[in-house]
Amino acid sequence: MLLDPTTLPAFLVASAVVIVTPGVDAFLLLRTSLNAGRRAGLLALVGIHSASALQVTAVICGLGALLSSTPQVMEVLKWIGAGYLIYLAGMILRGLWLTRKESGTLNTPPADSANPFVRGLLSNLTNPKMLLFSLAFLPQFVGIATNPTLQLVFLGIVFLALAAVWEVTIVLTAAKIADRLQHPRVAQSLDALSATAFLTISVGLLAS
Repeated sequence: MLLDPTTLPAFLVASAVVIVTPGVDAFLLLRTSLNAGRRAGLLALVGIHSASALQVTAVICGLGALLSSTPQVMEVLKWIGAGYLIYLAGMILRGLWLTRKESGTLNTPPADSANPFVRGLLSNLTNPKMLLFSLAFLPQFVGIATNPTLQLVFLGIVFLALAAVWEVTIVLTAAKIADRLQHPRVAQSLDALSATAFLTISVGLLAS
């Protein structure tokens, strides 16, 4: 058969587990939506999924196999990704420090001035784990499809659609409760948590 639908139930379950596991994207969307609102969160989401679509397309076109078989390229991508996460964490911590220094009180940190779309795009694009995940994960569910490429395209679309639904939920929920989280201590605690998460993930990326 052209496509193999029998692998879809297992693929949906596996995808759901992967998607709801907190990672860089979730923390970035959460912080952006809380600090800058729904529009900024959605722009960051578009950036993230633009990068994800590029990486999934690379896998489907065979570029993923080429990149993953070239250790030097993957090593460079890994360091770039970790470096960008450290940069994000540094910007958050810098904002917290400047807020304390300038006001001497616990005021809410200012929203990031960086373009949320670009921030989301770079955060995902410089993370080789998405590329390696697509390369290792999607082919497991090709099944008996007579057109593996079409099956991979189908699986890739389903995965990105599921991820988009979950991440839109994160953005809308965070934006909706942002007003309730405007207490300076809450806002700064969330920023500190985001910075810690980015640093932890960057260390994990380098250690992998």
